[in-house]
Amino acid sequence: MAEPRVIPLTDQRHAASLPSAPVQPPSGLLTDTRGRPLRDLRISVTDRCNFRCSYCMPKDVFGKDYPYLPHSALLSFEEITQLAQQFLAHGVRKIRLTGGEPLLRKNIEALIAQLAQLRTVDGTPPELTLTTNGALLARKAHALKEAGLTRVTVSLDALDDTVFRRMNDVDFPVADVLAGIAAAQEANLGCIKVNMVVKRGTNDQEIVPMAQHFRGTGIALRFIEYMDVGATNGWRMDEVLPSAQVIARLQEQLPLVPLEPSAPGETAQRWGWANASGQHDATLGEIGLISSVTQAFCHECNRARLSTEGRMYLCLFAGQGYDLRALLRGGASDEALASAIAAIWQGRADRYSELRASLPHGADSTAQRIEMSYIGG
Repeated sequence: MAEPRVIPLTDQRHAASLPSAPVQPPSGLLTDTRGRPLRDLRISVTDRCNFRCSYCMPKDVFGKDYPYLPHSALLSFEEITQLAQQFLAHGVRKIRLTGGEPLLRKNIEALIAQLAQLRTVDGTPPELTLTTNGALLARKAHALKEAGLTRVTVSLDALDDTVFRRMNDVDFPVADVLAGIAAAQEANLGCIKVNMVVKRGTNDQEIVPMAQHFRGTGIALRFIEYMDVGATNGWRMDEVLPSAQVIARLQEQLPLVPLEPSAPGETAQRWGWANASGQHDATLGEIGLISSVTQAFCHECNRARLSTEGRMYLCLFAGQGYDLRALLRGGASDEALASAIAAIWQGRADRYSELRASLPHGADSTAQRIEMSYIGG
């Protein structure tokens, strides 16, 4: 008989103490203790989702009685925009809206329109992206584009409808997600990306069909190793399929060639589909592999995360965040907010994925980590 699954249910949404923050005007370049610049801000706009994927929001934990945050606890659109402006002053160039499922946040287009008016230290609009499960994308794609969204990333873990319905655990059909992707293409929502979380024994048989489906469509498919995020997904190392094996499976069917990173701090290793001469054929596109379990990229991680209720997290695997909402609602000036962000980032030393492999068996306490649905992926 299999061992029973034990899931910690303690509320981990507590804040760390803010570091002392003498006023220091932003210079456009902010680095942490390892010299990593702040370039990417991920903002969770809701802790709710309409899917119950086992690797993120398993139904046996996130049921009808789960205590989601009350609306009054969420940052308003104006508060999000005010904080985003201070992050941009420190050198952030890309803002990604996440969740939960961000399209569940009412009037999300209004927030996008506000953020689209902001400018980086170079005087240019930030790259403004959004990650979605695609369930509501077909009806919202054009409005998102008109509001100023630059690009969209869609999570899709299988093309086989039976596998997909089992993984989202709400019986949602894959055809409706594909319709959302088609609507995003029609709305010209930038270079669309599709993220597939690969879980050995669950959907790894979908690797090649997914690649064949999106090859040549202008959509970049990215394979993500199943990660030990949060405390509720029952993560086991033997369910991780290393990215090296993903590439090996694909190479058996279709030729690929490695590509250079498109930007510093990029999480995905890029591979291009090759032509008969073994050269990258741009018309066929590319894939990406995100390998935070087997090939940690902590050394160049340049991302900060802002939770739904305004806490700043320095790592996807963090256990505590820093409460910026309290400063906002306490009447702090923009200068004080910028100084607080600077003090937090300058003290950052996070490198969880690099340390994971060296930890003794059982030494990693998952109860200390925040859930991915709370701060986004």
